[in-house]
Amino acid sequence: MSDGTGILSTIGSTPLVELVRLFPDSPIRVFAKLEGFNPAGSIKDRPALAMLEQRIRSGELVPGESVVVESSSGNLGIGLAQVCRYVGLRFVCVVDPRASRQNIAIMRALGAEVEQVTEPDPATGDYLPARIRRVHELAARIPGAYWPNQYGNELNAMAHRTTMGEIVEELDGRLDYLICAASSCGTLRGCAEYVREHELGVKIVAVDALGSAIFDPCPPPVPRLLPGHGAATRPPLHRPGLADSVVHVGDLDCVLGCRRLAATEAILAGGSSGAVVSALDGLRHSIPAGATCALVLPDRGERYLDTIYDDSWVAAHFGRIPQPDRGSPLATLP
Repeated sequence: MSDGTGILSTIGSTPLVELVRLFPDSPIRVFAKLEGFNPAGSIKDRPALAMLEQRIRSGELVPGESVVVESSSGNLGIGLAQVCRYVGLRFVCVVDPRASRQNIAIMRALGAEVEQVTEPDPATGDYLPARIRRVHELAARIPGAYWPNQYGNELNAMAHRTTMGEIVEELDGRLDYLICAASSCGTLRGCAEYVREHELGVKIVAVDALGSAIFDPCPPPVPRLLPGHGAATRPPLHRPGLADSVVHVGDLDCVLGCRRLAATEAILAGGSSGAVVSALDGLRHSIPAGATCALVLPDRGERYLDTIYDDSWVAAHFGRIPQPDRGSPLATLP
């Protein structure tokens, strides 16, 4: 557990770095919260620990007896697999065909059992409702099963108050905009509630996927290739007014944002990080000069080497794309 020893004690306190080459001529300052530095590689390590820790301490979850069952497109599953392996809990993760082979391999290496749904929900055409149904089936069948329910668990959101608190502390409170991707709404809600409770005046920009139902209950159908942000149904953690504004981005925006971040800042990040970068690119000319913006970059890019960073995959799905501007020359290094 997070008792000051062991791998779980390293969750959180991730680096915040200034991005000076991403938009070199912009009059705004941009910082990135690098959540890929968490031990299992993503921001989902925070809620993975938060949703289990209290129940383990109270005895509701018993190592060697209890079974954790959850739905995940990858990162939360990996985070839960790490926590469960460390404390001795059996873990079953329900995924869908969009989960990468690498993510599944990581979960299995950490002792997780992986169940894959193969058909999308007939009503929505998306896999998430099908995954949730499978979770309910497993939880009803397996003795001692517990579903953390990242989509409705208040501890998911609570875990991200520390994310926001770390950003604010690093910047001594001098923050004007926070841009983060929305999926379960845990990050968005936790950060927004911290901002409102501390009366910080920070504007929250949520980045959602085209075709997602989080902010639009009846979105037009848009095929999606990349998991990580957006949802086919509005998560129970959602609340009206969490975001001051919402930006919708497509898969190509994710690819371009990721590649731009790698080319300019040498940061290899995942798909939802690319979405956040592209969202800021579209907004930055309307942000007042001198403003300070923080981007939450949820994970690392190694899990996307066979998609976002693979030229053949990108060409097959999007054709030729523009090469990213490589930003400031190396001579500007301090």
